Amino acid sequence: MLGQFSSEVQSKSDSTYFDIRLSITPIWTDRNDGFWMYVEQATANAKLKPYRQRVYRLTEKENGVFESAVFTFDKPLRYAGKADEVDKILTIDSLQNRTGCEVILKKKGKKSFSGGTVDKNCPSDLRGAQYASSIVTVTKDAMLSWDQGFNDKGEQVWGATKGGYLFLKKN
Repeated sequence: MLGQFSSEVQSKSDSTYFDIRLSITPIWTDRNDGFWMYVEQATANAKLKPYRQRVYRLTEKENGVFESAVFTFDKPLRYAGKADEVDKILTIDSLQNRTGCEVILKKKGKKSFSGGTVDKNCPSDLRGAQYASSIVTVTKDAMLSWDQGFNDKGEQVWGATKGGYLFLKKN
């Protein structure tokens, strides 16, 4: 899951997808309560103005089953482009847990994991949504991520409609 990812190839073959850059950097590596990561997502032409910044904590719940808890924090843009410094300036007690938005990943074969959020448990108010869902597949060289928001009638109000974004690892 760590590294720099891009959906540029997908955006060039399908104009309904944007060229998105995804950065996942380890933080707080000395902690023993999970594997912590700082995540930024931005369009390729506005990398220093990410539209999503989160902290994820990955823990193994049982053999081959992992939970990626999602955390937000105040004034995220002050950390934009500073992934190498985040663990020195952001503190655990400043995080807000997005309860219900955890992604459950299960090992599929030897080299991939897939899963998503559970039911309609992840609240969202973005563009009139009531809840969000995420479906994720992680491999050594790529990540497929399909985030969608739905209103109270179950109608999709944001996110890709054809399928997930394919992020290819750049490093």
